[in-house]
Amino acid sequence: MLANIVIDFFNHGGPIMWPILIVAIIAVGVVLERIVWWTILRKRRDPVLLEKILTKVEEGDIATASSLGKESRDPVIRMLWHGLNHHHVSLQGALQVGAGIELERAGNLLSVLDTLITLAPLLGLLGTVTGIMGAFHTLGNDELAAQKVGAGISEALIATACGLCIAIFCLVPFNYFNRRVSRLRFELESNATNLELMLEKQRKQGERAA
Repeated sequence: MLANIVIDFFNHGGPIMWPILIVAIIAVGVVLERIVWWTILRKRRDPVLLEKILTKVEEGDIATASSLGKESRDPVIRMLWHGLNHHHVSLQGALQVGAGIELERAGNLLSVLDTLITLAPLLGLLGTVTGIMGAFHTLGNDELAAQKVGAGISEALIATACGLCIAIFCLVPFNYFNRRVSRLRFELESNATNLELMLEKQRKQGERAA
């Protein structure tokens, strides 16, 4: 019964409902993929290990700090490990590369979600235009004109409503995921700065001792 209602609703929306359906499927897939990704990432976070690594760095034991973070899947620790392995060459550059890799993973598919937020209402608007054009095209043709006009307006409203619903559905998780990316960026930047300050302090202490 419900399936028949949905099918009738879909058919009354006109041919523009097919691209809207494709957009809806992509939107659901992207949102679910990002939810799963962030859920897995939360389980990979290891603040205890991060503290141990920073403690070893502060003590000047770079080799141990690097070995501790080698197998970690925490994005902050991975960035620090990348920096520690290249601190003799270009620490800042290595940290930037490591942070960029992690942020690229965190922001994956958000551009797709952003595009869908704009595309869905535009498809709905296109359905509105084609529906109203079809409605006015039937005016004056026969006694069933009023019925055809009603069907055309119904097509226009269904397409618009579906496009707006998809945009609203995408907008909330899009803003949420962007917030998570911004928070991760702050953690990466703050820990990278902390590591740079620690190593700079040790370098100056070595110079004084020499």
